[in-house]
Order: sequence, then C-alpha cells, then structure tokens
Amino acid sequence: MWIVAVGWAYVVLMMVLVEALGPDGSVLGAIVTLLLYGVLPIAIVLYVGGARTRARDRRAAEAAQPRAASGDVDPGGGGQAAGDAVAPVREEP
Repeated sequence: MWIVAVGWAYVVLMMVLVEALGPDGSVLGAIVTLLLYGVLPIAIVLYVGGARTRARDRRAAEAAQPRAASGDVDPGGGGQAAGDAVAPVREEP
C-alpha cells in the first residue's frame, strides 16, 4: 500500500512541477493540482487501506480491558450510592 502512495506522490509532484514551471502554468494551478490530485486521493487511499489495522487494534484494546459483571455496572456512572428519588415529607406532630 505504501509503495502505491509513494509512486502516486511522485507522479503528482511531477505534475505540480510542470504546472508551476510550464509556459502556460501558474502557481495557483500547481497548488490546486497538488491538493486535488495528490493530498486528497492519497489520504483517502491510506485511510481505507488502514481500516483492517484500526479494527484489529480496536479489538485488541477491547480484549485487554476487563469487563465488569452485569450486576456491578453503575448506569449513572457517578460512582456514588443512589439516594431517594423524592425527599420524604416531614409532618409536624
């Protein structure tokens, strides 16, 4: 995968040089060529190509973390004991 990215980067670099230094070329055209033909496609290819590695790393991280038993889970996530939902009404004697 990396060899494809390096090869494409070389081709795009040559295109950018021709665009910038050619008789009818411009620096703005070279920048647009670099972004649209170089950076964007290489970023997409590397992102899609690394999907398996990211999934494998995520599964390894999940397997490394110990899971809590179903009764030990705190749904609120606060770590404190639950109190009464409504305070009791005090009656005067």
